Amino acid sequence: MDLQIRQRKWGWTGHILRKPPFSPTHQALTWNSQVPGDGGTQFEAKLNKTTAPHSLCTLKTNVYFSLWLNLEELAPIVIDCFTDNMKLVYNRTTHTTSNTPGVNMRISDFGGTSTVEWLDPSHISVTSYFAPIVNALVSWGYKRGVSVRGVPFDFRKAPNEFKELYQKMQALIEETYRMNNNTRVVVLGHSMGNPTSLYFYNIMSQAWKDKYIEAHISLAGVWLGAIKPLRLFASGDSLGVLFVKPLKVRKEQRSMPSTAWLMPSDKAWSPDEVLIMRPGKNYTVKDYQEFFQDIDYMDGWYMRKDTVNLIRDLTPPGVKVHCLHGINVKTPGVLVYDKSSWYDSQPKIIPDNGDGTVNIRSLRGCLSWQKQQKQQVFHKEFPKVEHMSILQDPNIIQYLKQVLVGS
Repeated sequence: MDLQIRQRKWGWTGHILRKPPFSPTHQALTWNSQVPGDGGTQFEAKLNKTTAPHSLCTLKTNVYFSLWLNLEELAPIVIDCFTDNMKLVYNRTTHTTSNTPGVNMRISDFGGTSTVEWLDPSHISVTSYFAPIVNALVSWGYKRGVSVRGVPFDFRKAPNEFKELYQKMQALIEETYRMNNNTRVVVLGHSMGNPTSLYFYNIMSQAWKDKYIEAHISLAGVWLGAIKPLRLFASGDSLGVLFVKPLKVRKEQRSMPSTAWLMPSDKAWSPDEVLIMRPGKNYTVKDYQEFFQDIDYMDGWYMRKDTVNLIRDLTPPGVKVHCLHGINVKTPGVLVYDKSSWYDSQPKIIPDNGDGTVNIRSLRGCLSWQKQQKQQVFHKEFPKVEHMSILQDPNIIQYLKQVLVGS
């Protein structure tokens, strides 16, 4: 199996870590997972469907089964069933999404770490997510479920549909604070988990943040979007799995509001910068409506309008921030399609600087806060560290140790 499977999308899973009473040097830590930015939480599903893409798909199950990430679900033919089970249905009236009819989805172990350490419950090595960091924290004296905790959530969606998640997140942070001798919590997010956390900070009072939050640690934050979601909408992405055809998973990738949310922001890309080239036409940030019309997916345009202003101005979080990310890794900069049936083909890539997934201008979005808030904003770039390997990079682990343990 190609190890690049770990780069499938974005990744946000959440944990909360608290200071053990026996160690006065530890700080509280909360991981917020996102989405898992896209892809960083296990999903289970139970089916009671009346239709499916073909006869090999299961219509009904008596128990929940592992859906994301179950590598068997990505096998040829079966992947059509997976896509149909994972995709969302958008309602243009309510501006909300729901599961495919007959699919009952659940996410387990909120507050624990099991569903964010590994994306496959069988712990297949290529599906490791936060496991290296959690293992390091445990070796420093933290305890799963007590001083390191998880915030698994539905990474397919965006903050406009996260009201319940944010209520649970607030309650979990407050509970973790109390469980650990009223010690403030550090939030650690990966990828989409960081803008998801920023929205949370922006809706919480400063008094609440001063009481409960010690700091936020951002790994590979997608602060101002990235080019990659445009490919998910146009022609799909193979998730780094060699035998997966991008067009087979495009329907599911298109259906996610989080994909629309993470498109390049006009705060970082100028109106004259070409993002997509194809025969007869180019697209910039001002051409998104036309882009969705041309790929025949107008739900994407409505989802973009629903999410574009959620954190567009990057209002400072009002907490101390450690902003860590890779640099000098080839990252999609411009998508070049050279066929007339362009969005049913795969693009050539003009590379940009970044971490392999997120462009550098987006990763550095946190720098705007250094002069906008009184709380400190630390920034460090790690050469050649890519978007997913940052979760196990020795220099990142050492940085976390210095912040959380003091050595």
